[in-house]
Amino acid sequence: MSETVKKGGISVETQNIFPVIKKWLYSDKDIFVRELTSNCCDAITKHRRLVSLSEAKDDGNPYKITVTLDKELETLTFSDNGIGMDEGEVDRYINQIALSGALDFIEKYESASDSTGDGIIGHFGLGFYSAFMIADKVEIISKSWKDEKAVHWTGNDEGEYEMREGERNERGTDVILHINSDEKEYASGAKIREILEKFCAFMPYEIYFEDGSEKSDEKDGKDEKKPINDTNPLWTKRPSECTKEEYSEFYKKVFKDYREPLFYIHINADYPLNFKGILYFPRFESEFANYEGQVKLYYNQVFVADNIKEVIPEYLLLLKGVIDCPELPLNVSRSYLQTNGYVNKISAHIVKKVSDKINSMFANDRENYEKIWEDLRLFVEYGCLKDEKFFSKVKDSIIYKTTENKFLTAAEYAKTENFDKKIYYTDDKKQQSAYISMFTSQNIPVVEFDKLIDVQFASAVERADYGEELKDVKFVRVDSTLGNIIKEEKSEDGDEYKDLEKFFEETLAKGEGLKIKAQALKDGKNPALLNVSEESRRISDMMRMYGGSFDAGTFPVETTLVLNTSNSLMKKLLSAVKEGKTDDTSKQVAKQIYMHALVALRPLEPDELEELIDGTAALFEKI
Repeated sequence: MSETVKKGGISVETQNIFPVIKKWLYSDKDIFVRELTSNCCDAITKHRRLVSLSEAKDDGNPYKITVTLDKELETLTFSDNGIGMDEGEVDRYINQIALSGALDFIEKYESASDSTGDGIIGHFGLGFYSAFMIADKVEIISKSWKDEKAVHWTGNDEGEYEMREGERNERGTDVILHINSDEKEYASGAKIREILEKFCAFMPYEIYFEDGSEKSDEKDGKDEKKPINDTNPLWTKRPSECTKEEYSEFYKKVFKDYREPLFYIHINADYPLNFKGILYFPRFESEFANYEGQVKLYYNQVFVADNIKEVIPEYLLLLKGVIDCPELPLNVSRSYLQTNGYVNKISAHIVKKVSDKINSMFANDRENYEKIWEDLRLFVEYGCLKDEKFFSKVKDSIIYKTTENKFLTAAEYAKTENFDKKIYYTDDKKQQSAYISMFTSQNIPVVEFDKLIDVQFASAVERADYGEELKDVKFVRVDSTLGNIIKEEKSEDGDEYKDLEKFFEETLAKGEGLKIKAQALKDGKNPALLNVSEESRRISDMMRMYGGSFDAGTFPVETTLVLNTSNSLMKKLLSAVKEGKTDDTSKQVAKQIYMHALVALRPLEPDELEELIDGTAALFEKI
């Protein structure tokens, strides 16, 4: 290189390239650390490749990257011992921004909003220029592997540069950022360390951070400084090489979650896809808790984003994990990702791996599967509602917890002795205990639904194809039907209860809002039960959930008072009605029977509670 200083302006076909870079290159300025460190990794990778081809010599020095903060000079330096550059390469790669790429970038993004995201990784030749987002002057001191003289390049944020002979004895490159007055926060060691740990935690070469304000930790006279990154993260290994403890430690380290995950899935896809990763299923403390998953996206171990929804299906966003996709087209806007065939294949593969894991646990580890089901259920039900293909894959592994703490699949429920094409459920175990006991006493399982999504999910199951055994199966709440709790024997005189039904209709005077039906039940404990129509109640609940305010009279809930003629008290009333010996006491008893049934159905309104108390007191006085 000549001793003369070469000066000029960076070759682009616009004078506005640097303002555009500062404003539009990335939505997050912190990403300049990722870009410059990635460049260091690329330089090392290129040299390793040359060594493997015997075109360059291995000097025996370990590859490494050093990031140095000098608070006094207010500089931030990125150093590597990679391939380096000579004068011609600096002129070609730094002074002449890839023209077509730069112009395409300006045309595409100058008028765009920050919503384009931060997925531009060097494709336009602009990765290095991210330095100017926080620096008003940048220096490059580089020495090529070809043993030529070092070169020293200095450029400013106006696009002007100087290039002269540099002072560097070892192969590699230093990029020195002079932090501008508006970006002093990047002169903080804590800030830089935080960014490095976020974006560079798993880059493939050791990265060391030197903070001028910190003292190196010394022990026995030796520097104990450690790299800030793990160059061989767990997802780069084969599943057979990893232990359960390592998966747990990785989860806690990366996601700062002290709780053990439910389970994990190690993905190692080769052909036709090429991506790796580990997905974890976190524990849910409550369906109402604000849970937000975090699937970190990497590009050859370089952090890209916490969640790119185009890669992970919406219903999997509750998961935590890492996905490394070296072939993902990150140089384009996310709107393109939504329709990209490769991205769709990755998403489909992830869904397949998740469903395969669920089915495997159900088939091979049923005991543990049942232990974690309550944590897993919300995710599975939501996934089934959002994706029919996912539903079809896992439907036979879906289990239901009964009030007797047993777990049954729909197919297993169908094999119970009194199955009548109905799966009975409760959504309030305490409130509906009277109904539950009538079913369980007849060996009819009752499934527990305790989440808002459960009934909506049940509707989806009713529509699914489970085969002939479960064809036309319905989920029915225990207070919606009598089912198999009715006595099989019937009276020869079908009208024997009509007078009793009429007596209650006249005594309660509820009009058409309440139907009365006398029926002999197998369990004689309760004198009467209130049944609400499953269909009308679901419509009513759905309208409340999605429709806001509405006229309750438009969607009335059909309710039937079932008079249990197997009950001793009801038998006495039946006799009194038949003999025409009903009096005020009989009417008061009828009202209390109704109130007793209402208590078993739902919490009473204040006026109903007052009516129950007054009626009970009136009966006590007559004893």
